[in-house]
Amino acid sequence: MNLLKTLSAISSMTMLSRITGLLRETLIARAFGAGGMTDAYIVAFRIPNLLRRLFAEGAFSQAFVPILAEYKNKQGHEASKKLTDHVANTLVWATLLVTIIGIIASPLFIYLIATGLEEFDAAVWMTRVMFPYITFMAFVAMAGGVLNTWREFKIPAFTPVLLNISSILASLFLQQHLERPIYAMAIAVFVGGVLQVAIQIPALIKIGMLPRLSWNPAAGLGDPGVRRVLKKMGPAIFAVSAAQISLMINTSIASRLQEGSISWLSYADRLMEFPTALLGVALGTILLPSLSKAQADGDQTEYSDLLDWGLRLTFLLALPAAVGMAVLAEPMITTLFHYGAFSDEAATQSAKPLIAYCAGLLGIILVKTLAPAFYAQQNIRTPVRIAVGVLIATQLMNALFVPYIAVSGLALSIGLGACLNAALLYTGLRKRDIYRPLPGWPMFCAKLVIACGLMAIIAWFGAQQIDWIALQRHAFLRAGALLLLIGVCAVVYFAALLAMGFRLRDFRRIAR
Repeated sequence: MNLLKTLSAISSMTMLSRITGLLRETLIARAFGAGGMTDAYIVAFRIPNLLRRLFAEGAFSQAFVPILAEYKNKQGHEASKKLTDHVANTLVWATLLVTIIGIIASPLFIYLIATGLEEFDAAVWMTRVMFPYITFMAFVAMAGGVLNTWREFKIPAFTPVLLNISSILASLFLQQHLERPIYAMAIAVFVGGVLQVAIQIPALIKIGMLPRLSWNPAAGLGDPGVRRVLKKMGPAIFAVSAAQISLMINTSIASRLQEGSISWLSYADRLMEFPTALLGVALGTILLPSLSKAQADGDQTEYSDLLDWGLRLTFLLALPAAVGMAVLAEPMITTLFHYGAFSDEAATQSAKPLIAYCAGLLGIILVKTLAPAFYAQQNIRTPVRIAVGVLIATQLMNALFVPYIAVSGLALSIGLGACLNAALLYTGLRKRDIYRPLPGWPMFCAKLVIACGLMAIIAWFGAQQIDWIALQRHAFLRAGALLLLIGVCAVVYFAALLAMGFRLRDFRRIAR
């Protein structure tokens, strides 16, 4: 399997997901602005989204994929199918129980995470509508883990597009017919979850891995493979929850700052997630099953070389993304969101946390590249210990930064915390001799810094030539100017690398 070609395919699907996601956010910003009701929707969605990441995508994938890869490589299809049946049954029933509890306890959850929220009742209603999303995503995460292990990457990468399409249609049509228009977005999340489940079924049937669910919630709990997954999930939940708990704490802090702070942070976060998903998530998706196979084969050289390839690609693409987004923060925010109810102040305020996020963007993406190296070896305890330490450090940084730079301090703390996380993961891999860097890293980084410096000068000069906020009524002109500027920056960056000896063939890699 050509990993660079596969990465390009996944990134293309992810690009489609992020573009439709940005369109969704643009329409939400235009329809609802950055006020109290939008804050209520963002808070409401964060609760099921947190649990989705804990029980479904994050912790589950980290525990399940390496064990499934081991079954596939050593025990064959039938054993893998049986494990999938039992794991899926356990996961779906567990998240269904959590959903029922969550619907009942929604007022308590909202009170705990956003004590200063004005539209409390609206947030509770939307939380209850969206809570079943975690059960849908549990099945989707299981399906994605299976498909990725079978090296079928496109459907899992495309799946988030369906949620975005559902939200786009709701913001354009459904919201006009509701007494509280923002409720349309909660309904869209529920519908999007159903659609994401539906698209997995044909792909699973094609590879003969569609799980059979039982009416007995305890069915499969006696399976040794299920017990191994659950045992690994415990530490994985702590690892994933550390970042999510930090996000929840930040939401609570933002709810006590100026009204709209939650929304400003959220819009900045949406843009920051674009390169994170495009590169970090895509690389992690490829690396985890590939590293798991190398581990099962006992090929430590292949294991280390895969990591080196992933890290070089991360630096090659994440560093210019961080520099470019920091310099072009206001042009990007205004071009994407500055319409309708989204005010001039909201555009200016949302750009500030985006700049702060960029200080740690490289670290955020590096974590998604380095962490699979531990998960593939079924070592989840080390990332857990690191994540807990980073959580504490992030909150200490919040206490330092927030009094001076308000909501931007929250973003800066997350970014710097991610850099600390990446540094500790890297140190752990080197100490265990899991990763041995190939020659040439100092010169590689020096060339990247030179190319990024040239690109930053061009980006800054171009951004100063236009009053981006004043172009609110000229959407296509503003979008065209931004795209042209980004295109010029990309040409300058890669032309500089080409002149310094970089070649695409140097990054091609075939998985064994």
